[in-house]
Amino acid sequence: MTETIYALSTAPGQAGVAIVRVSGTGARVSMAHLTGKVDISPRQAVFTSLSHDGALIDRAVILFFAAPASFTGEDVVEYHVHGSRAVIDSLLSALSAQTNHRLAEPGEFTRRAYLNGKMDLVEAEGLADLIHAETEAQKNQALSQMSGSLSKLYESWREALIKSLAYVEAIIDFPDEEIPDSETAKAKPGIEKLLTEIREHLNDHRRGEILRDGVRVVVIGAPNAGKSSLVNALARRDIAIVSDLVGTTRDIIDVHLNIGGYPVILSDTAGLRPEQMDEQGHDKIESEGIRRALTRAREADIKILLFDGTCAALDSATLSMSDEKSLIIINKIDQPRKVSLTNDIPAVFISTQNGEGTPALLSALEKKIKILMDAPRGTPSLTRARHREALEHTAGLLSRAMAAPSPELMAEELRLSARTLGRITGRVDVEDLLDVIF
Repeated sequence: MTETIYALSTAPGQAGVAIVRVSGTGARVSMAHLTGKVDISPRQAVFTSLSHDGALIDRAVILFFAAPASFTGEDVVEYHVHGSRAVIDSLLSALSAQTNHRLAEPGEFTRRAYLNGKMDLVEAEGLADLIHAETEAQKNQALSQMSGSLSKLYESWREALIKSLAYVEAIIDFPDEEIPDSETAKAKPGIEKLLTEIREHLNDHRRGEILRDGVRVVVIGAPNAGKSSLVNALARRDIAIVSDLVGTTRDIIDVHLNIGGYPVILSDTAGLRPEQMDEQGHDKIESEGIRRALTRAREADIKILLFDGTCAALDSATLSMSDEKSLIIINKIDQPRKVSLTNDIPAVFISTQNGEGTPALLSALEKKIKILMDAPRGTPSLTRARHREALEHTAGLLSRAMAAPSPELMAEELRLSARTLGRITGRVDVEDLLDVIF
């Protein structure tokens, strides 16, 4: 924190404008050295020349943010220069020559913002998610987290815990008196209410984490049902090799899509041939591909069960995987159809050759995704495994507090619960997490 850090804040490569950010106690001094100006007012754009050792670097727009009213809470200077490699390298070289200046490590600006109290850990993670957001839904979730919706929820729980803890500790403060069990019991309704809220928050089917990482959709079906053709059609480019030869697809091929504003990881898999399992020699490769396909199907959020409509019956191996996560799709309707369905099997009919039925498939898939991602309005989503682990630990401690045989043991469980909740936002004991998060 005693060093002044700098880094290119925009993407590397050629651009019309590039931004180099400097943060620390020396930011104002190096700004004066490069611009020759010592009176640049905070939060006012200034167009000026940048020079070092008598050589002109560029003519640029300068923005100065005085501490603590800046992103990091320190003096911050932003240099908006022309985005050529030569200009950027010259500016970075000039900054490296300044006293106590060094190149920032990845995430160090946000880390300093946290250490200076400009944001907590949950908000910092929301900022990281916003930077990497690819869809509208991901952006909205990240903005909600960055604005403090999750932090407020966790802090309200922590405050409720501290109130319950204070009540129990007040009971312990009278050791010479016989404390009836009814006094300890008065703390339990508040603890039970908090435990219920945490469990409801945990019981969200991992919506926030799925949205952050992508909805996993796998295409499953018999050989030559048209799985690779379907993946290529949805991706609108040739992702997978398409062939009439059985067993062309051996390994899983993933493609990232945006469907209805939600991030989707669509997986093409090997054709299901149960008789091929546990084979040896060259066929062992296809056997491994089928095993991986079955594993991916079990892990998927949504399964597209694809059937060949020119066959007399639905493939039994594929049909056996049907459940509430499945979409049944009948392919090759551009050819004479032989398969017949009972009324209890809803299906979408498509042709990967001419595109017929593709809009209906996308609509059905989008509806399935929205049902999966639907959350109670106004309830912030749990977005990270780190949060989930801490909340599960907190719930366990609260359960133990409810069953504690004495006020002293109840107080200890509540104290540990408050500490565990505090680790989520960074209130206590987070040094071991900082390098991982930032």
